[in-house]
Amino acid sequence: DPDPAVGNASVEPPGSMPPPEQGCAWSPQAEGSQEPLRLPTFSPAAQARVAITFALFALSAGCNLAVLRAAGGRRGGQRSHIRLLLLHLAAADLLVTVAVMPLDAVWNITLQWRAGDLACRLLMYLRLLAMYASAFVTVVISLDRQAAILRPLAIARARRRNRIMLYVAWVLSAGLSMPQLFLFRTVTLRPPHNFTQCTTRGSFPQPWHETLYNMLGFTCLFLLPLLIMVCCYARILLEISRRMGSSLFSSRDVSLRCSRNNIPRARLRMLKMSLVIVSSFILCWTPYYLLGLWYWFCPRAMEKRVSPALTHILFIFGLFNACLDPITYGLFTIPFRRGGGCP
Repeated sequence: DPDPAVGNASVEPPGSMPPPEQGCAWSPQAEGSQEPLRLPTFSPAAQARVAITFALFALSAGCNLAVLRAAGGRRGGQRSHIRLLLLHLAAADLLVTVAVMPLDAVWNITLQWRAGDLACRLLMYLRLLAMYASAFVTVVISLDRQAAILRPLAIARARRRNRIMLYVAWVLSAGLSMPQLFLFRTVTLRPPHNFTQCTTRGSFPQPWHETLYNMLGFTCLFLLPLLIMVCCYARILLEISRRMGSSLFSSRDVSLRCSRNNIPRARLRMLKMSLVIVSSFILCWTPYYLLGLWYWFCPRAMEKRVSPALTHILFIFGLFNACLDPITYGLFTIPFRRGGGCP
């Protein structure tokens, strides 16, 4: 099961439980339990998930490669630091596309793990790294837009500041994903099942250790980035309201910064684009992570009340975020290039 929380769940179909970034978890029935062992099946819902995931893979790979080519092929310009952010976002989304989507689809088809222990550890590490990178780069974009609006005169230092923040984002992503290399392993059920799975079963001495690890991952991967992004855009909106109230966006103020009176429009266009990117991240992943919280604390209740088809839908909806980012970039930058702007 590629998606469940890192813990001792029953043997459900691959990808049926959240969250997506921490791999699959399953276990045979508890010792002494009379509950029959449930092996995964390639259900119609899983088949639909596989087909949609492969379609998303093709769409996301094509769109993000196009962004890498478009944003990486142009040099210089006053907004080059923004293109740097978009390049890293496209790279992070492409990593999600390559490390998460095909693995999820193939795992749902094979039902069990067939790639060996080393691949189990490495691929679970790459999956989580990709998810962290996508979230953290989105946070960097929010921090950059906050600085652009609250401290517009410091724009000359933006490129160096962004490079530092991006470096920290990738290093944190790699570091926070490291436990996956040690927690995941291949476990094989004895005959008559002969069923092998990549799981964390047996890695946590106590159940609460597993819950703590899940909650730390949830906090670093979703909750903390969400709080930072909300704070950034709340401060931006307050600053814009204050400036409008004090007439700082008057024509005289604008003319001091651009003789053709369109630097504020360009800056606000980039602000709108980043706001759409952040909003799509929040809208796409919030339902899935809320389901993950429910699963971590009340797995039995969630399994009884939530159909596997719904978890498939929410996971695919989360993956769709990797497609929305490059589409947003295209929608906001193509009209801008046609309309021109301050050099």
